[in-house]
Amino acid sequence: MAIRKISSRRSTRNSKGQGITEYGAIIAFVALLVSLTFGFTSGSLGSALSTAFCTVKTNMNNLSSTATTAS
Repeated sequence: MAIRKISSRRSTRNSKGQGITEYGAIIAFVALLVSLTFGFTSGSLGSALSTAFCTVKTNMNNLSSTATTAS
């Protein structure tokens, strides 16, 4: 019976290590995809993101001033 307890502890420890390894692999894969995307778009992605964030900022400022005037 003591052998079973030891083997179940090993199993728990191994599955935790496997989970951490899988998360690391996913993060590495996402980082690779992001770097390839930026590499292939040659900077045009950066300007598109900047434009999108500026538009969101402008819309949020307009919404804020409209809410202030309404109250």
